[in-house]
Amino acid sequence: MPQCEMCGNERPSLTTVKVEGAELELCDDCKEFGTEVRTESSSSQSTKYSTSSTSKSSGSSGASSASSSSGGGSSGGSTRRRRDMFDTMDEVAADYDQRIREAREGLGLSQEDLAKSLNEKASLIRKLERGDILPSDDVQKKLERKLEISLVEGEDTDDSEWSGGSSTTTTLGDVVKRKD
Repeated sequence: MPQCEMCGNERPSLTTVKVEGAELELCDDCKEFGTEVRTESSSSQSTKYSTSSTSKSSGSSGASSASSSSGGGSSGGSTRRRRDMFDTMDEVAADYDQRIREAREGLGLSQEDLAKSLNEKASLIRKLERGDILPSDDVQKKLERKLEISLVEGEDTDDSEWSGGSSTTTTLGDVVKRKD
């Protein structure tokens, strides 16, 4: 019998629920702590999110099925996943530490000078450039404004080598360096 990933109780059936960005298999008692994720069987029944040519005809049927199931309360969540705060959050780029260091050096600033201009501690700049900590939203905005860079994933314009100029595709073997 499957176990609830939150409370550990064994239950005959579990529901996939997104809690703070992680998808968990939860029992009926614990699923109220997150938003229910649509399963494959229910997504194949609804064509609301399909191509634009069929979305007009299915929009009315999706609305009628949602209104008919709205009396049940929890059944409405199984056809459409509620948005949560993680859907709209920007992800900090994986190479944020390099971006900060290169931009600071490009402006000819020391870590201490940058820290003073941001009204932050120099130790914070050192930790950020080492990749030890992620910048808070406030510090991220200050850095982006002062250094004129973006620390958000997918918004770096300096990665010209990865842009579609080449007709060959890059594979994992092209990127990985072997240690032998």
